[in-house]
Amino acid sequence: MSHEGIRMISREESERTAATEQPLPPAAISPAKVKVDITNGTGMEITWKDGHHSKWTFPYLRDACPCATCHEEREKTGRALGEPRPAPKALFPIYTPPAKPNSAEPIGRYAIKFKWADGHESGIYSWDFLRRLDQNALPFKVAAK
Repeated sequence: MSHEGIRMISREESERTAATEQPLPPAAISPAKVKVDITNGTGMEITWKDGHHSKWTFPYLRDACPCATCHEEREKTGRALGEPRPAPKALFPIYTPPAKPNSAEPIGRYAIKFKWADGHESGIYSWDFLRRLDQNALPFKVAAK
């Protein structure tokens, strides 16, 4: 049995997260319109049922991937959600193209999943996660960790 993608957390972390992350109203996490611009590679936009508009670039979304592997990597390096990985210190750095998905697909009525050009595809971006990821969506913020 594989446990890839399962993240174990301490009781203290679970209690801290539960205390700081209040449920959002249904209209705040229900998209009225979703636009994913794969052709131009610009990013994704969501207009929520409460009228708020959110917009993210693909590199930001890739660096904020919610999968367990990416979450653990961010914890180890101290990176915040959406913060890019530091460039490797090499004499002749290899060109890395900007993050762009090859495709996007809805996951039921609660999320979206990207198949990234770098081969990564295990992150499921729930509407709740995306609304909290939008730092302009005051008073809703990503819980401090």
